[in-house]
Amino acid sequence: MVHIHDVIVVEGKYDKERLRKLTDAPIICTHGFHLYRNKAILQSIRQLAKTRGVLILTDSDRAGFRIRNYLKSCLGNTCSIKNLYIPAIFGKERRKDVPGKDGLLGVEGMTDQLLLDLLSTVATLEEEDITFTPVTKADFCAMGYSGKPDSAQRRQQLSKKLNLPPRMSANALLELINRIGGMELLSKL
Repeated sequence: MVHIHDVIVVEGKYDKERLRKLTDAPIICTHGFHLYRNKAILQSIRQLAKTRGVLILTDSDRAGFRIRNYLKSCLGNTCSIKNLYIPAIFGKERRKDVPGKDGLLGVEGMTDQLLLDLLSTVATLEEEDITFTPVTKADFCAMGYSGKPDSAQRRQQLSKKLNLPPRMSANALLELINRIGGMELLSKL
């Protein structure tokens, strides 16, 4: 079981049940887009975020990114927000008859090992306070991952190499790279 101090925010109850077996962190379910209508869920996240921080773990489909961005805009700079991204893997969950709109597996469809690996990156960073040489926005631009005509395509290729969802923004990808390996990670690719 992985110990994480932050509150983990997921989309659905099956995601929550899946993670409950792997971590002792508090887990809040947004119930998908119900988050937009139910301000009590957002208020609960805000309350816990004041003392614990927030770890957002939504699916890699369009809906997951919309929920992630909504949460980030609502929480703003009031708390520590970390993002975990599951890879974009095509398929369907066992309990469903057909795949979702984007055809991607969600958090509930990931293997225990993949989820443990993702959660362990956050737990390791908390325990050891590992620091990497940061990649700046200027570095990212100089490498061609932003500000160039083919930057989006280059970011998608980089995301694929790192086993990340392809629709990450330049800022989100830069933030994640700096958290998991910084310049050292990019120099290995």
